Amino acid sequence: MSSLFHDEEVVDAEPMRGLPEVLPEDETLLWQGRPSAVGLMFGAFRVRWIIAYFVLTTFGRLSYMASVDAAPQAMNSVALTSVLTCILAVTILGVIAFAMSRAAIFTITSKRVVIRHGVALPKFVNAPFSRMQSAQLRRRSPRLGDIALQMEEAGRTPYLHLWPFAKPFKYTEPQPMLRSLREPETIAKLLAEAVQNHAPGHVVLSPATTDADEPKEQAVPSGAAPAL
Repeated sequence: MSSLFHDEEVVDAEPMRGLPEVLPEDETLLWQGRPSAVGLMFGAFRVRWIIAYFVLTTFGRLSYMASVDAAPQAMNSVALTSVLTCILAVTILGVIAFAMSRAAIFTITSKRVVIRHGVALPKFVNAPFSRMQSAQLRRRSPRLGDIALQMEEAGRTPYLHLWPFAKPFKYTEPQPMLRSLREPETIAKLLAEAVQNHAPGHVVLSPATTDADEPKEQAVPSGAAPAL
């Protein structure tokens, strides 16, 4: 695999699980894992927003029907149709999220991060520490979190090539993201230690944030204790 950050379509079988080629002798596999399907549903597919949309639109329609004295049977029919449609939409997104989570494999080695994703056409995204500028952990819930990787300009790939494993709304400066990680703190510490060992002083390890926090520009110097 090239040392540059890139997006690579691979057709042949994987010589190593989650990797398009065997690791060099001077590179060590540190960790592999998959994203949470539930985390992808509520993170990448914004299931909460979809449910809220159905609730608000149904409430608005029923309120209007009540104001014009619509028949109870008609109101019940509207409510039932909305509920069933919402369940169908959430179910479809749940199936897609499950398929994406099973197809994705995150890999951390002693020199880079690799994301394999894609259900129909597997792709590999290679993010070497030498092309990485910063890494930041964001906690989504007590048990799930994301790690966003900011790459140098020459090492970026299009947002749509990364999605759903891209930091939201970073369209002009796409950032690959290890999304919906279980035990994110443990994985963040492992990544921080690998970065410290391979690229000390190069990659900035930013303070962990939560959804309630505002984005933080201040960063922890990479010479400090590993704490993404």
